[in-house]
Amino acid sequence: MHVVSFSGGKDSLATLLLALENCRTGTVIVIFCDTGNEHEDTYEYLTYIEQVCGIEIVRLKADFSREIAAKRMFIANDQRTGRDKSGRKLRWSNKAKRRALAVLYPTGNPFLDLCLWKGRFPSRKAQFCTEELKRNMAVEFQLDLVDKGYNVVSWQGVRRDESPNRRNAKKIERVGPRLRICRPIVERTAGEVIKFAQLRGIEHNPLYRQGMSRVGCMPCINVNKGELREISRRFPEHLSRISEWEHLVGQASKRGYSTFIADAHSAQDRRQVFADLNIWQRVEWAKTARGGKQLDLLTDLSASGCSSSYGLCDSHAEVAEAA
Repeated sequence: MHVVSFSGGKDSLATLLLALENCRTGTVIVIFCDTGNEHEDTYEYLTYIEQVCGIEIVRLKADFSREIAAKRMFIANDQRTGRDKSGRKLRWSNKAKRRALAVLYPTGNPFLDLCLWKGRFPSRKAQFCTEELKRNMAVEFQLDLVDKGYNVVSWQGVRRDESPNRRNAKKIERVGPRLRICRPIVERTAGEVIKFAQLRGIEHNPLYRQGMSRVGCMPCINVNKGELREISRRFPEHLSRISEWEHLVGQASKRGYSTFIADAHSAQDRRQVFADLNIWQRVEWAKTARGGKQLDLLTDLSASGCSSSYGLCDSHAEVAEAA
């Protein structure tokens, strides 16, 4: 069986199309790992892909109910003595216990439940969201097929030029007796995978035309300045949701606060740190020019209906003319 991990993005779309073109009918299974931090356009795009490709996408969602229950038990019974490296007490204070236990319940949203369990949001240095919400779910699904006696090929939309960590990615890799990994676009560029789908008449996720360079989460914890600015302009309701999550995860955190976008801060007062780094303050920062101190007066002048990072506004017309 061929299992394609589909995120709704350009790379996984090209990978999916290659799998459908090169594998026997009925041997391709498409999975989507729902993080719970997705844009509604992505969910609608899944339906579009199902219709245009004649497939069914299997939706997978992580469940952290057991982990949250265990965390509640640990906090309630915490009687540790001693201090950590910074001199703070290891044991949860009674006040912190009451605060955390009041909100530490499963919500059914994988991303939020993961952060409630961890007591923090992911960061660049601790990007546990990818592992817990996507990789683990995909691997578990594939290993279940192996256990049932299938030979499984895991199709992954990875490109070497994406990041230094992927520069040595192999096109074909054997990871077990009945499990192999196929990365068919590993040698391609972003422009090439964009055009690959266009030449086949397949639309890309509409979020690419609205200033997003990535569509896996809305927003991603690694959102860049330009994307955050576009999100605040186009999708403020998603930032309101993140603000609510910051409050809940902060309540479940031992230190009493947590910010969606991590950054260094010199203040010791947790209230000051949160006041300076919460999502709304990061939005204000995103509106500034380089250096973060002066408003970028050109931002509104450049705003338009289409702000594609990949030239999608014009490329569809070019492809149509070429055809």
